[in-house]
Amino acid sequence: MRPKTNPGVIFAAAAYTLWGFFPIYFKALKAVPAPQVLAHRIVWAFLFLLGVLVVRREVGALRRLLTPRILVSYLGAGVLLAINWLAYVWGVAAGYIVETSLGYFINPLVSVVLGVLFLRERLRPWQWLPVGLAAVGVAYLTVEYGRLPWLALVLAFSFGLYGLLKKLAPLNALHGLTLETGSVFLPALGYLVAVEVTGQAAFGHGPAVQTLLLALTGVVTAVPLLLFAGGARRVPLTTLGLLQYIAPSLQFLLGVFVYGEPFGLTQLVGFSLIWLALAIFSAEGVLAQRRQNPVEAEALGDA
Repeated sequence: MRPKTNPGVIFAAAAYTLWGFFPIYFKALKAVPAPQVLAHRIVWAFLFLLGVLVVRREVGALRRLLTPRILVSYLGAGVLLAINWLAYVWGVAAGYIVETSLGYFINPLVSVVLGVLFLRERLRPWQWLPVGLAAVGVAYLTVEYGRLPWLALVLAFSFGLYGLLKKLAPLNALHGLTLETGSVFLPALGYLVAVEVTGQAAFGHGPAVQTLLLALTGVVTAVPLLLFAGGARRVPLTTLGLLQYIAPSLQFLLGVFVYGEPFGLTQLVGFSLIWLALAIFSAEGVLAQRRQNPVEAEALGDA
């Protein structure tokens, strides 16, 4: 009898696939300044998520959970998310899709390092090898480029720090994301009002498709996050760790084969070191999980 597919795998894979095609969406908005795209993304995402809370009658429940410590924590998460979104939107519009994909390739390894530094987690012996290989890959690209791949590093560390705060935060995904976008909602809205007053606004002052795409940034942002939340609760962490490479892989392929970004020998060597690091890291994680929890390992195989 054929084993049933875990629905969590479908949810998580769908989320990562949607994220993988994000360059197409934000490339269509390249005529809009990145700060305006970011502000629209925050404003519309918050309004969409708030609407979901209203429909589910959870606004009161969220309000009762709020404390000064939670508010400060989610403000920090909201600022990090805004930095990540701004860097990503700018990178896609400026023609650095390949470099943005690099950021999300190395993000899992950055998260491991942050866990060691801030959560006192200990690396298993074979986990040190991929961390070192990734560092060598970044160093090689830095030497060959003549500069740090700063866009990739900003994306990797901002999302890594965001994940660190989320790991320590007590709220569920819907409540948390609503609070994160809500914490930066007023500055984003104020900025949009300012550019409207000064005649620099793109919303409503360009092609109708552009205005529609800006208005839909909230839904486009929130839907994969909600799918991810639904998947993360249903699948082993090792499965989730392997699925997360769908997004940067698709972004990389789009950057090279659809948008024609350069990918020569220098990039190939640097990326290959990082891909090798990820392969070792993923294989070590799967093997360690099988040794520790045979039942969960069987679920991983069924997935």
